[in-house]
Amino acid sequence: GDKKFYRAGTYVSGAAQGYLIDKKTAEQYHITNIAQLKDPKIAQLFDSNGDGKADMTGCTPGWGCEAVINHQNTAFGLSDTVTANMGNYSAMVADTLARFKQGKPILYYTWTPYWLSDVLKPGRDVVWLQVPFSSLPGAQSKVDTKLPNGANYGFPVNTMHIVANKAWAEKNPAAATLFAEMKLPITDINAENAAMHAGQASEADINRHVDGWIHAHQQQFDRWIQDALAAAK
Repeated sequence: GDKKFYRAGTYVSGAAQGYLIDKKTAEQYHITNIAQLKDPKIAQLFDSNGDGKADMTGCTPGWGCEAVINHQNTAFGLSDTVTANMGNYSAMVADTLARFKQGKPILYYTWTPYWLSDVLKPGRDVVWLQVPFSSLPGAQSKVDTKLPNGANYGFPVNTMHIVANKAWAEKNPAAATLFAEMKLPITDINAENAAMHAGQASEADINRHVDGWIHAHQQQFDRWIQDALAAAK
């Protein structure tokens, strides 16, 4: 930990995860909380295989989200009306997107940053659902997932940090300062991930994305570099 690693500043904040539905259905039926899917009529809107239960795009078996989704489906009293589907996440997302493009209701789990949130933008195409109360399995059972604004999406919001070898960071104060100051908006990571997902994934493509981002945020970037150079003096 702190003995070996240098970690200062927060590179990315607000990395949320949780449940979303398409905005059209949310507004038409006034759905804001996943507990509303206890109502069979509401749940049936998201039925994609004709069994009368809502079909939720869950995640890949073995991932941490699988245990949380299954736990919450029971804890929130949704087992009778919601099927949390687990399988190959990319394949399930492709199916979810296809349904959305056909104008059908969708219900899915996702995390950020991830390309999906650039294609299905929260607030524009989809909305996050709140949960009735905090409930996580196992070691996280006492974690309160309620945010400072009172909203609760069922999962802790993550932050990302740049971590470096402590001895190296002490010898390179310019880099250490840069790591501490650099910040990246999560929406920009979603967009870059979406470009990679669409095939722009070579080293040259990624370097081009980086150059484009710097160009669009030149003043901010220049200030980081100035502060880093000043730290080295």
